[in-house]
Amino acid sequence: MVGRVKRVISRLSLVATLVGLGGCTALSHGFFNPQGPVAGHERDLFVTVSIVLLFVAGPVLLLTPLFAWHYRLSNRGDAYRPKWNFSWWVEGLIWIPPAGIVIGLAVLLWHWTQIDDPYRRLPGAASVEVQAIALDWKWVFVYPDLGVASVDRLTIPAGRPVHIKLTSGTVMQSMLIPQLAGQIYAMGGMTTELNIQAHRPGRFRGENTQYNGAGFQQQKFDVVAVSPADYDRWAAAARRGKRTLDAQTWRRLSARSIITHPVEFAHVTPNLFEHVVAATGGMTHFPAPHSPLKAVR
Repeated sequence: MVGRVKRVISRLSLVATLVGLGGCTALSHGFFNPQGPVAGHERDLFVTVSIVLLFVAGPVLLLTPLFAWHYRLSNRGDAYRPKWNFSWWVEGLIWIPPAGIVIGLAVLLWHWTQIDDPYRRLPGAASVEVQAIALDWKWVFVYPDLGVASVDRLTIPAGRPVHIKLTSGTVMQSMLIPQLAGQIYAMGGMTTELNIQAHRPGRFRGENTQYNGAGFQQQKFDVVAVSPADYDRWAAAARRGKRTLDAQTWRRLSARSIITHPVEFAHVTPNLFEHVVAATGGMTHFPAPHSPLKAVR
């Protein structure tokens, strides 16, 4: 019996340790460890709102057991007021603080919603332009100013704003880079926008958070922030590559599959992003007029 109890305790301790480590990983890769201005604002806003809401939950959690104790059946020493029905100070306590909290949060959230609008360009140098296309189960990042593209790796210069236009070549998906920005949807036949910036060089996790089939859990990508000089070297090396993202390659890439490592393309079909937006319909690419893309079923 003692041996069984020890084994149970040992297993529970192991599970608790794994859960704790998993929580640490989630915190270190989430917006509680922001690496950009947008994620930093989200962290600060979350903490502020949480502290304010303590003034809502705190009195409830404290007063509920106190009221239960005070009005217990065995307490016969306190005044019994069966005809009591109104008190101004109780009414004020019930309505004024909650109204103040709601008004304060409304003003606060309105202010930060304007600042962290995903369509709002970040201040600073000219933004790096990136076009993100969501596929099953991969992300394609096109750099229109460079004429290159990459799959499942987004390389950006640290300290410089990045403007991302998103669409989907298949079902609706959702991009999340928690250490840099919030979640934004990508939908076929439509475009959305996201503006991000990394404070320092590093590698950050990005993923699709909208379920889209069997490979959903593996649809992740790396955001690699490098120094401006290293970014220029990366761009020059990418342009010297031999792979071309043409119509034939796109048909293969559009198929539902998981790639094992990031891929870069030195040449990209002109206006690929616009063709995908015009050609996408549900689960099928329907070619737009004069589009080099063919139907993929």
